[in-house]
Amino acid sequence: MKKHKSPGKIKSAVLNWLGVPQNLTDTLSSFHDYSQSKSGQVVTTDKALQLSAVWACVRLLSESISTLPLKLYHRESDGSRSLAQQHPAYPVLCRRPNLEMTPSRFVQMIVASLYLRGNAFVEKKKVGQRLVSLVPLLPQNITVKRRDNGRLEYHYTHDNKPGYSSLKPRVIADNDMMHIRGFGLDGICGMMPLKTGREVFGSAMSLETTAARYFQKGMSASGFISFEKFLTEEQRERFHKHLENFAGSENTGKVMLLEAGMKFNGITLDPQTSQMLESRDHSVEEICRWYRVPPFMVGHITKQSSWASSVEGINLIFLTNTLRPLLVNIEQEIARCLLDNDEDYFSEFSVEGLLRTDSTGRAAYYTTALQNGWMSRNDVRRLENLPPIDGGDLYTVQLNLTPLDQLGQENDGEKARAALNAGLFPEKSPSHHPTGPQQETE
Repeated sequence: MKKHKSPGKIKSAVLNWLGVPQNLTDTLSSFHDYSQSKSGQVVTTDKALQLSAVWACVRLLSESISTLPLKLYHRESDGSRSLAQQHPAYPVLCRRPNLEMTPSRFVQMIVASLYLRGNAFVEKKKVGQRLVSLVPLLPQNITVKRRDNGRLEYHYTHDNKPGYSSLKPRVIADNDMMHIRGFGLDGICGMMPLKTGREVFGSAMSLETTAARYFQKGMSASGFISFEKFLTEEQRERFHKHLENFAGSENTGKVMLLEAGMKFNGITLDPQTSQMLESRDHSVEEICRWYRVPPFMVGHITKQSSWASSVEGINLIFLTNTLRPLLVNIEQEIARCLLDNDEDYFSEFSVEGLLRTDSTGRAAYYTTALQNGWMSRNDVRRLENLPPIDGGDLYTVQLNLTPLDQLGQENDGEKARAALNAGLFPEKSPSHHPTGPQQETE
């Protein structure tokens, strides 16, 4: 008797063939940031942001990217591009993402969410099939699950928002969600930096707590005075009153008279405190390494940097190694989620803004573009927010760029012109032309 396969096995086999995991209903990831480190510190987003290095790194990255203009373009048939102002996503993405945010604040929140929780979630609001708004959601209130058909769905719990229950999550389909992932291993959700690096952040939090308690309850004296014998209560009181004459900034420079066997002993920083300060410096470097930010860009300049010395070089390396991977990630997610992977349209951040602070480098860039003919003067003026000029749309190139196979001809022509200018050959008139009188041509 022939046995029939169960529908469950057939379904699993089909989904396996499609490349979808068989365990479909499991929770893939939730983004609660409560994680305890071995140092005893509970690492959360709010506590991590109290570290100056974390605050400076996240603010630097989010604000730097939020200042870069994000535009939507259309690819023309001749290879050029133009602003796709007629596309339904253009006014939402480039002008007003929602009623409460500007494009700069919208991008700033997305980048901060990526660097703190590894993921950014933006719900797409539509009227019919037309996109009308983009609303960022809090990652800590989202749980990602996989449905029976292999598609993802997002369960979002509102924080006591009027009109919503704080207990029952709202289900959002993957078609209505733009999920931007940070660095991850499964391709579905990004890894949370605060969870993965909880030991680094926890150690830094412990050092900050120790330093605060040291200055709160500890004693920090510049020195002490010793006597050869015990003092009476009256002598100690007189001595303390005498010390008041040398305390304070107004008494700086006075010379104290030590008598009756008094000796002054200065106190330097004890080794334990020195080690604590060095560890705090090291924690700043560790956090900067975690976010791939050069320490001097967040004010940590205790050591000489090996980065570029010019402002243009610093911005170029920071753009290439730190910002560009995230910019490409956001651009491709916009193409996938908002443009439906239409090859005729694409979004792009204008990174020229990072180079505007270096006038010398910007001038050299424009000079090269003008001399090689791939930019016109009006193109340059447009980038500098200047009005166009008459005749500025003309593309020009230098004439001293000669093909290799014409080098000899150019040299002969130059020699002939040089000899003619030097007067070595007389001017040829029509009557002395070797082939007869020259004929006038129109």
